[in-house]
Amino acid sequence: MKFVTAILRPHQLDDVRESLSALGVSGVTVTEVKGFGRQKGHTELYRGAEYHIDFLPKVKLEIAISASQLEEVIEAISSVANSGKVGDGKIFVTNLEKVVRIRTGETDQDAL
Repeated sequence: MKFVTAILRPHQLDDVRESLSALGVSGVTVTEVKGFGRQKGHTELYRGAEYHIDFLPKVKLEIAISASQLEEVIEAISSVANSGKVGDGKIFVTNLEKVVRIRTGETDQDAL
């Protein structure tokens, strides 16, 4: 089992969700986050004053999947979220040792 964490631009969320649903991914947790990487923020003008915005709004997707789905999920997220510009985001993959569905007590693959 794998745990995929993807950091994306907020406007890409709906397209990525649809792409994942088409693959049969049954659950995704989404969190609104702020951060920066190579994009380094940007400057905005508000009432004549210039403000430097260091932390940009992003969304974080967390997805628990079987190992066999990993490459498909990475491809689905990458193809939809890729604009070719700095700030498109990142995908992190970690091993998932155990999963327990609280309601039924099912574990591992059955709990996904």
